Amino acid sequence: MSSPAISTIRVGTRGSDLALAQTNLVVNELKLTNPGVNVEIVVIKTTGDRDRRLNLVELGVGVFVRELETALLDGRIDVAVHSLKDMPSSLPMEFIIAAVPYREDPRDALVSRNGETLQELAPGSRVATGSARRRALVMNLRPDLTVEPQRGNVPTRLSKLDDPDGPDALILAAAGLNRLGLQHRITQHLPCQEFVAAVGQGALALETRANDTSTIVVASKLDDHDTRLAVSAERAFLEAVGGGCTAPVSAHAKVDGDKIEISAFASTPDGQNMIRERFVDKASDAIELGRKLGQLFVERGARNLIAGKADQ
Repeated sequence: MSSPAISTIRVGTRGSDLALAQTNLVVNELKLTNPGVNVEIVVIKTTGDRDRRLNLVELGVGVFVRELETALLDGRIDVAVHSLKDMPSSLPMEFIIAAVPYREDPRDALVSRNGETLQELAPGSRVATGSARRRALVMNLRPDLTVEPQRGNVPTRLSKLDDPDGPDALILAAAGLNRLGLQHRITQHLPCQEFVAAVGQGALALETRANDTSTIVVASKLDDHDTRLAVSAERAFLEAVGGGCTAPVSAHAKVDGDKIEISAFASTPDGQNMIRERFVDKASDAIELGRKLGQLFVERGARNLIAGKADQ
């Protein structure tokens, strides 16, 4: 494509500390790679941010995405910055992901009150998470723990550990803690091939209008080839299985040279019945590998599992 005839790009984001930190990283890169283009930040208040009493499952897949997409359509913004794990596995035809920048640490991180790892927590300890995926994985590994729901931004969740009535530990994305400069709070990194990370975790997505060629040219300079391949495999898996980011199902992929490794799981919500697989194939076949793995999971009863039906 030729150089865009564009002078200003408006970048839309949620207003949380983490969303703004992520967006500032993107804006700095956009300015470096597109000298002469003015980049403005526009904060969009989403329903999920306005009412944190609502459960993410009740809000549905893409709750943090839809209102940014509305802002794209009505021209308030030109680029929306999302945590890729918040995005549905397929997009409406009006939009495309113009860039997936280099991925931050995709692992989950345990933050505990007294420095215990997941394995060291005493039976009956309370672990807080708003994620059905994390809940199932914790209950599979440690059925003697109590897993309770938690919402709110990262600083709010961390503050609960200082509350006498708060949980004994919580699980957050390592990438978010890193981007907020809070990596010192991490007690334990959970390996994302075993404690399977969320689809797209650690990665950002720059979403644009599909017909906005000028903005696509500007944004696409931030695309990282290996990250794009890995998350494309993960998203193809999730699209084949269904369930989205609010179900106990996920896949994590990593590209190493010309190879891609993908680990996946699907589970009943209580973590007691689970399917796991790990495949290695050519990186160039990333999307097809994710799709085939997803179809295998469907054949093995994954949809019944994530719906809470143990008979596969």
